[in-house]
Amino acid sequence: MTALPGRLNLFQRTMLDWRDWHPYVAVHAVRIDRPLDRAAATRAIDETLTHGGLTGLVLDRAAARYQWRGGAASTTLEVVEAGADWQATLAGAFERQLNLPFVEDGAMDPFRFFALDLGDAFFLGCAYDHFVAGGDSIIVLLNAIADRYAGHPPQLPLSLYPPTHRRLVARNPLRFIRGLGRLPAMAASCRRTIRPRFRPAESHATAFTFFTLDRSEFAALRSATKHWRVTINDALMALLLLAQDSLNPDRDRGKSRHELAVASIINLRDAHGEDVRTTFGQFLSSFRVSHPVPAGIDLETLARDVHAATSRIKREKLYLTTLGAIAVDRVVGHFRTPAERINVYARSYPVGAGVSLLNVNVLWRNPDGSPAPMYIRGVPTGPASPLVVAVTTSGETLCAGVTYRTSSTSADDILRIQTHLKTRIHALK
Repeated sequence: MTALPGRLNLFQRTMLDWRDWHPYVAVHAVRIDRPLDRAAATRAIDETLTHGGLTGLVLDRAAARYQWRGGAASTTLEVVEAGADWQATLAGAFERQLNLPFVEDGAMDPFRFFALDLGDAFFLGCAYDHFVAGGDSIIVLLNAIADRYAGHPPQLPLSLYPPTHRRLVARNPLRFIRGLGRLPAMAASCRRTIRPRFRPAESHATAFTFFTLDRSEFAALRSATKHWRVTINDALMALLLLAQDSLNPDRDRGKSRHELAVASIINLRDAHGEDVRTTFGQFLSSFRVSHPVPAGIDLETLARDVHAATSRIKREKLYLTTLGAIAVDRVVGHFRTPAERINVYARSYPVGAGVSLLNVNVLWRNPDGSPAPMYIRGVPTGPASPLVVAVTTSGETLCAGVTYRTSSTSADDILRIQTHLKTRIHALK
């Protein structure tokens, strides 16, 4: 077989491994303030995908290569009636999509589209096989579809074969080597971290819910982070550490495993120097922060502690350490069964929760200059964390989409976490 032109990066290849355990699917939905015309919406999707070259995908997983061969798109748009509670209906649509796999290899269509009809408006949803793109590319894609639905001309074709992370290593060899030197410290941190409830169960299904912060709550959170001189992502990580602590307030802090940990997705697109509007693809990596979360610690103090850790990660490019760890794990993984590889993630890299933050305001462009519309995301948990929160800011609101593994986390736990987060944020007002 002739080698395909696109090469998967380390994180993409790892996502494909996780796919063996459970569908690694992400879902986005954007509110479009126009009545739904199913035929017109389908036509807008097909024209955008075709013009962008996002059709005819072929994956050669064994060779870690892919190709977009082009051709005309032919989308089947599922229409969901909102019912009495559109939020519950939309959450149910997300949950179904998150648990529905795509074709594993060869020729495939990595996108599924659905619409939730609200009468005078609708949500356009896109589920996608997460290895093909980061969330920023999907926001730009849905923006282009919404523009096309409104009658605007299609955008320019996209560059579809971004560089792998080897370029970052080549540009930062000393940083990478120093990062490898941090692997023992990372391992020690993992050994101090409490492992989430892990049940190698028959079912690896995930559930989904979402909640929003209104304008005043979001404004209070932004104001607090500015005053504390931390980022919103730092504050969110701190909030998730405190939420974990609220579920287990009486844990024995004298044990060797006493710390709590949160993982965060980091987008390396800027480090690669690739424009989100011209290059479609996947530039993601991750990092984790662990903390003892002593009894009575307040949000400001914890957020500052998290900020100190994340600032060092960014300053010293320690996200390259994660890439190094992935590379080492892939070599060792050749000597393990698929089940053993999945168990290793959960046991050797414990995190109680993950966060993925995207700001739609900086990516969405309306021709009339109006604010970004309401936007909701759901992302997969993967094998390491029992829950992950996809935080999306658009306009003056924040939406948190919560995906959780039902074999490890209960709906009651999620409700308690949601209540805890909202209470902490409300106290900032």
